[in-house]
Amino acid sequence: MDIDKILVFFRELRKHGVNYILVGAIGMTAHGIVRATQDVDIFVEPVEGNIERLKNALKSLFAEDAAIEEIRASDLAGNYPVIRYNSPDGSLQLDILARLSEAFAFEDIQYEEKQYSGITVRVATPEMLYRMKKDTVRLQDRADAERIARTIDGLRR
Repeated sequence: MDIDKILVFFRELRKHGVNYILVGAIGMTAHGIVRATQDVDIFVEPVEGNIERLKNALKSLFAEDAAIEEIRASDLAGNYPVIRYNSPDGSLQLDILARLSEAFAFEDIQYEEKQYSGITVRVATPEMLYRMKKDTVRLQDRADAERIARTIDGLRR
């Protein structure tokens, strides 16, 4: 993953008016909880216009990639609520989510705007990130939840 490419992607999301929310390790990093990761996780509103704006943001970075056209609102809103996008040059791995099982859908995600390397991004709140990670079976998510909980406690003092 290329941090410079990620930052350009964040700018393009804003420029194109994509309705999205950062989650996962990059979302944690936006709150000052740093963890290495191989991808960017974003929830998106799974409606046609928003997905077209997302595709346009990706095309501004990877114009030659025909795989961008395979990202469809109907899939995200239907039986395939998670799509993995890998850029042709390997600089961006993106998990595009509309929901996680029945537990979380785009409209359920509480977010705030934060500065990430000078770029305004929408990111899930620490409390939301905690709720998303605390009850999963994946050990990394449980460890993340513990770190988020300590951060939340620190912020409240």
